[in-house]
Amino acid sequence: MLQLHYHPSDASLMPHIFLEELGVPFELKLVDRARNAQKSPEYLRLNPNGLIPVLVDGDLVVYETPAILLHLADTHPQAGLMPALGTPLRAHGYQWLTWLSNTLQATLVQLFYAERYVPADGVADFRARTEARIAPLLDQLEAQLQSSGGPWLLGAHYSAADCMAFVLCCWTRNLQRPANSLPAIAAYLARMRQRPAVQRAVATEQLPETFFTRAAV
Repeated sequence: MLQLHYHPSDASLMPHIFLEELGVPFELKLVDRARNAQKSPEYLRLNPNGLIPVLVDGDLVVYETPAILLHLADTHPQAGLMPALGTPLRAHGYQWLTWLSNTLQATLVQLFYAERYVPADGVADFRARTEARIAPLLDQLEAQLQSSGGPWLLGAHYSAADCMAFVLCCWTRNLQRPANSLPAIAAYLARMRQRPAVQRAVATEQLPETFFTRAAV
C-alpha cells in the first residue's frame, strides 16, 4: 500500500489531496515536527534532506513534492490527473509544477524561515523584500487563471498542478496581499474547496478555517 509521510498543512497536503483524487488505498504516517522527527535517523534514511513529504511505494521511496505527484500520475494514468504524454498541455503541466515548486514555494519558504538566510537584525527587512517579490508571482498566477479558459490552472484539465497551487495560495493567507485578494485566484480557491478530495484531506488533517483565510485580529 502507498504510504505518505506527512505533517498537517505542510507541503505533504499536496500529494495527500492528489491521493484522495486518485481514490486508491493509502496510509498516512505522521511526521511529528514538534519532536523534530523529520531529522531523526529513521526519517533521514528515507529523505536525507529531512523534509516532508516522502512517498513509499513498495520498495520505492520518492521525495520532492513534484516528483511524488508525477510518479502518482504516471502510475495511475487512468485517473487522467496529468495531460497525455507528449502533448503541449503536458509540457505546460511540467512548467507549472516546476514553477510552483522552484519559484513560488521556494520564495514562500524564504519568507517563512527568514532567520535561516540573514542575521537576526536583518530579518524584518528581508521578510519585507521577500513579500514584495511574492506579489508579482501571485499576479502571474492570477493572469494564468484568467487566460487559461478555466476552471483550473491548465484550463479544462484538472491536474496535479492544482493540488500544488491550492496549498501554496493558502500559505499566503497572512500576507498583506494574500492570493485570495485577487479575483480569479479567489474564485479558483473556492472551486478547489468544493472538491470532495480536498474536503476529505482537509478533514483528515483537521485544518481550521484559518488555514484558508487570515485569522481575525
